[in-house]
Formats: sequence, structure tokens, C-alpha cells
Amino acid sequence: MTEEIIIAGFGGQGVLSMGKILAYSGVMQDKEVSWMPSYGPEMRGGTANVSVIISDERISSPIINQFDTAIILNQQSLDKFENSVKPGGLLIYDPNGITHHPTRKDINIYQIEATAKAQELGIAKVFNMVVLGGFLKLKPIVAPEFIHKGLEKSLPERHHKLIPDNEAAIETGKGLIKPYHTL
Repeated sequence: MTEEIIIAGFGGQGVLSMGKILAYSGVMQDKEVSWMPSYGPEMRGGTANVSVIISDERISSPIINQFDTAIILNQQSLDKFENSVKPGGLLIYDPNGITHHPTRKDINIYQIEATAKAQELGIAKVFNMVVLGGFLKLKPIVAPEFIHKGLEKSLPERHHKLIPDNEAAIETGKGLIKPYHTL
């Protein structure tokens, strides 16, 4: 099993954190992992993306141009990465702020209204964990106990009190993901 993922959105949406938690979770599950962030100097408000590879086998290169999964959190990222999903692959997106929805017919496309749910919960910072939960519902590439370990490893110790909120957001996301277009 090898899963090549791109997570992309605005800086400040937790794009890099989501990738880091996923990567640490894979490491904790004894998988081979690559985590490669990319962001501009403006970070907050600018675009950011991270590619994550989780595999049972050695990873030959962290540089990938075609992805099994794209997790998209803004219009600019949708425009940039929709065509980078492998045929038969998966695209997950939050429709908040999206004006031109995905149009490909050769991939599975799912929506998750994570922005609205995070606002409803009153904890905007768990937005990325809601999205991660939706992804893990569709592709459970790491087990929940390793996600917990990934959260412990990625979050500074002073924020460990927030781990239960993050885990609850992941569970919430699993119930929110819905098909937009599937093969």
C-alpha cells in the first residue's frame, strides 16, 4: 500500500499541521513516510500545500506530480491541483469559498463542509481535523490509536489538553463527508 497525498489551501487553515499529524501517525504505525511542505513567505493568508506519502515500502522520492488523493481547501488550490489527481483517484474539498466546483469525471470527488461545522462547534482551530476525519473515513490508512499518537507528537505539550477536541473533530468529520461525484 502506498498513498500519495497533496493537502492544499490558505496558510492558517492547518494544511501543514494536518499533513504533519498524518505523517507522524504513519511513522507511529511503522510505515515509510515522506512529508514535504511548500508555502510562500506570506504563510498566513497565502497559499500552502504539503505532500505526504505513506507506504508499506521504501519511498524512492518525496517529489510527486500525480496524487492518489488531493485534499483541497480553497479555490486557488482546486484550480492548481484538480488535474494532478490520478485517474480513479480521490479529491476531497470544502465548498466554502469555492466558486468553480471540480469538473473531472474520471476521479471520485467528495465534499466536506468543515468550515461550517468548525464554526458551529465554536472551535475554528479544529477545521483541519474535521477534514482529516473525512479523509480517514474514505481511506483509513492509519488506525485511530496512531492518530492519537500523531497528535501527541505534533502538538506542543502545552496544547495536549486540546487532543480530545481534535479527536472529536476527526470523528465529526467522518460523519460529514459526502459524495459529489463518484465513479
